[in-house]
Amino acid sequence: MRSELVPAVLSEYGTVARARLSEFLPAREPRRWLYDLVADYPRRGGRSFRPSLCIATARAFGCPLDDVLDTAASIELFHNAMLVHDDIEDDSERRRGKPTMHKMYGVPIAVNVGDMLGLLGMRPLFANFKRLGPRVALRILEETERMAAESAEGQAMELGWRHENASDVREADYLEMVLKKTCWLGMIHPVRMGVMVATLDAVDLDRFVRFGFFLGAAFQIQDDLLNLTGDENDYGKELGGDIHEGKRTMMLIRLVEAATPDERARLHAVLALPREQRGLDEVRWIRERMDHYGCIDHARQVAQGLAGAASHEFWQLFGSLPDSRDRRFIEALPRWVIERT
Repeated sequence: MRSELVPAVLSEYGTVARARLSEFLPAREPRRWLYDLVADYPRRGGRSFRPSLCIATARAFGCPLDDVLDTAASIELFHNAMLVHDDIEDDSERRRGKPTMHKMYGVPIAVNVGDMLGLLGMRPLFANFKRLGPRVALRILEETERMAAESAEGQAMELGWRHENASDVREADYLEMVLKKTCWLGMIHPVRMGVMVATLDAVDLDRFVRFGFFLGAAFQIQDDLLNLTGDENDYGKELGGDIHEGKRTMMLIRLVEAATPDERARLHAVLALPREQRGLDEVRWIRERMDHYGCIDHARQVAQGLAGAASHEFWQLFGSLPDSRDRRFIEALPRWVIERT
């Protein structure tokens, strides 16, 4: 059944991607304060969605598994590097069911670990020069640089809104931020890299941006919803953490637009507080106002619309490919991203 296909493929491809990734983790000194910690986040598991999407896309286009594994491993290393830094920037407390790196070892060590993970993400890409040839390997490097820049720009937008306590953020602004921060690394880049490796850069990659954006935006909104409504044991992070951090989610943006002037003033004052001063009473009040104004239902409807658009794009891009388990996996993703728990 297709409901079972996505987790099965994620488990299979996640396992092979992590195995290849581990080959690029140095087994040398300094271990205690660097290389043992570099291996921490990757070994915590997770769904390995990004490398799996890269592998499945490549294989749907007829690519042998071995040809795409290095690129997939690189994507997962970059993802983990950004997670370490994101957790510091958000002052998050939990990641994949455990304390975050900076909560366990302090910010200076965590910054250095994240830096090294990013550097290690380059190593698999150098292996592509021998397997795929210098022209395609260089194009993959260029695409990786673009992905990293898009991600940093999206992160800057989100951090800037919190720094300024912005109250004029609109849904269009949020979706632009998500395009850069979530979609490029999470969906657009893996799909484009899978196509590039499989076709040796013979296909126009810009055709795949819309699919990645729709899929990634639906994924992010669902992730934001789970932060409010999910089970903490399954979610792996602290529930309500986005409100504690003052993140401008679609639900918060909707609340600012729907609130009365007095409520808007109180909300602005609460979000102006440092995270450590934003107590449970304030967080509960914001959550209750979100329910009152239907902000969560609104976000669900937007996510469902985006997932539907992703399904439409899938058939435009992948419909002419031969039927395969990998193609069926990609076809099932729009529904999966909004139904996952």
